[in-house]
Amino acid sequence: QVQLVESGGGLVQPGGSLRLSCAASGGTFSDYAMGWFRQAPGKEREFVAGIKWTGSYTYYADSVQGRFTIARDNAKNTVSLQMNSLKPEDTAAYYCAASRRRFREYSDYANINGYGVWGQGTQVTVSS
Repeated sequence: QVQLVESGGGLVQPGGSLRLSCAASGGTFSDYAMGWFRQAPGKEREFVAGIKWTGSYTYYADSVQGRFTIARDNAKNTVSLQMNSLKPEDTAAYYCAASRRRFREYSDYANINGYGVWGQGTQVTVSS
């Protein structure tokens, strides 16, 4: 199965942008649905965005809809999360995750238990 490594986190001012990347290795990347999750201190890990193995369907949490964009490049084995108009409440550790299940709808992508592979996370801090 794939291994995942996230990068691109950092400190950004409110209203700013960051682009997270997740590089996959060791498996057939296009076999996997991909998701981004985040976890703030003292809170449970929550769904942010998901993308079908083809890249043709994307799903977003209401809290990030219209500000974040998930994309994948199966030729480069990467999935990205472009984050714009960042808010202090976006501060969290961000994780990418992979699943070989054939997700069908939003609830599948948002279900943390549906993913079998996780990266180590990258920290995003939104503060002035």
